[in-house]
Amino acid sequence: MGDGTNLGKVRGLGSAKHGSKHWIDQRISALGNLLLTAWLVASFAWLPNYEFKTVAEWLAQPSVAVPMILMLISIFWHVRLGLQVFIEDYFHSEGNKLAALMLLNFYVVGGAAFGIFTVAKHAFTGAPT
Repeated sequence: MGDGTNLGKVRGLGSAKHGSKHWIDQRISALGNLLLTAWLVASFAWLPNYEFKTVAEWLAQPSVAVPMILMLISIFWHVRLGLQVFIEDYFHSEGNKLAALMLLNFYVVGGAAFGIFTVAKHAFTGAPT
């Protein structure tokens, strides 16, 4: 097996040597999503009811708030990784690609920040009375 053609070497065709890290990061975040989502479903199953007060008291516990924040980070990171690949593969104009990647980053950071703020608010202020 060779390393490609001489013309391909001159043009710089071939592996960019960065795809494997992206692929591994996406698989690790998928595993984190799977575990944390299973925790969330199991935790909801143990709640006596799903009234606002009950869920707010549950979310105010540090042992619930920390995994919930980790789940938000993992899910939004996974979304970013997956959509980045889609944008890089299917947006052919460099301007559109840059705009889409910037919009994606704003969405991911904004969504994660809003979710983390909401969980932290419940965790720090406690459940409503």
